[in-house]
Amino acid sequence: MVSFSPFANALAQLKRAAKILALDNLTLNKLQTPERVLTAKIPVPLDNGTTREFVAYRVQYNDARGPFKGGIRYHPGVTEDEVKALAFWMTMKCAAVGLPLGGGKGGVVVNPKELSAGELERLSRGYVQAFYQHLGPTKDVPAPDVYTNSQIMAWMLDEYEHLVGEHAPGMITGKPLSLGGSLGRATATAQGGVYILQELMAKLERSPKNTTVAIQGFGNAGANAAKLLHQLGYKIVAVSDSQGGVYNEDGIDPRKAEAIKQAGGMLGCYCLGTVCTLEQIKTDGPCRAVSNEELLELAVDVLIPAALENQITAANADRIKAKIILELANGPTTPEADEILNKKGTLVVPDILANAGGVTVSYFEQVQNAMNYYWSEEEVSPKLKKIMVDAFAAVWGAKGKHQVDLRTAAFVLAVERVVEAMRERGESNTKKGR
Repeated sequence: MVSFSPFANALAQLKRAAKILALDNLTLNKLQTPERVLTAKIPVPLDNGTTREFVAYRVQYNDARGPFKGGIRYHPGVTEDEVKALAFWMTMKCAAVGLPLGGGKGGVVVNPKELSAGELERLSRGYVQAFYQHLGPTKDVPAPDVYTNSQIMAWMLDEYEHLVGEHAPGMITGKPLSLGGSLGRATATAQGGVYILQELMAKLERSPKNTTVAIQGFGNAGANAAKLLHQLGYKIVAVSDSQGGVYNEDGIDPRKAEAIKQAGGMLGCYCLGTVCTLEQIKTDGPCRAVSNEELLELAVDVLIPAALENQITAANADRIKAKIILELANGPTTPEADEILNKKGTLVVPDILANAGGVTVSYFEQVQNAMNYYWSEEEVSPKLKKIMVDAFAAVWGAKGKHQVDLRTAAFVLAVERVVEAMRERGESNTKKGR
């Protein structure tokens, strides 16, 4: 099996932008290196009386534009290399949409599905105990990511406040509303991506009507994107999760697919008047089961990778038939795949633009926590839309100015903004780790 380094992919994207901007070697070297890589082994007492250690990471990449910002994921495949890449992408993402934040990321090597609620709570509190001196509203602000949620953020906030001896709701985002969370945060990643897709469709003079969509990943981002796009008239023909997917050429109602998943733990669809689970779907007819790999290669107008990184590679890029790829996952497309897709004329809307809605509303949450004044959802939505629409316009403009693809345009814009902040601080001429 081919092994991919997410951080090597991230640096390849950086170097492409750096070449266009003619960055000097000192600045480029600083951008290629995280500010700080923190590691820990977290001992967690298990329900059976034993104790197990879990490896944990927190990477603080660059804070020239503001406090480090980025989620914490719980996944058995977490590596330091992956977390470094994700922290770099967060730096670029915040800059691409103009947020006054830097980039960071965290992760724990664990399958959370194997832990009880009590064990998850002890792990989450242990994470904060390991890193709390490096966290805080003006230092580094975590958030949910793969297999973490608002409950885990609540445990982490409570542990942090216990350790520092004061209320500090702005030290973490994605919290429950009762603890200072923001309205609109749960659907923000998907909603931001939908705003971006709508802007692109307008540029291409295309209508949602009869535009077919396949979504790999039916978690928070993927499921919400499916529902929002369905409401706008897009035709959702395929969805998948870690267990596999379903395809229906007549269209899938994502609300019913989600209901089936929640009821039985498996995806399904509502076709020809019958509710079908993955176990019941046959390989023929309008409704059929597909693998995650097969879903990527379906003949659809829009493909939305909303799961993990390195899904579209040099091995399958030439078989991708979608005209538009909207990246709701982080790093789903490798640089080698990008080259193939660009030559084919596939429009790839990069992750640092397409999925920035989540961190944007996380930023709103920080602002509300600092003010101790909270906005209605009717106030959050237009603020999110304006930032995403303005960011798309800026990236589209950079695409035309430099005659490059959308990913390179987004990175050029983001790198330029980060470097400007570094130079204003004098960081390009100071020793790292000041």
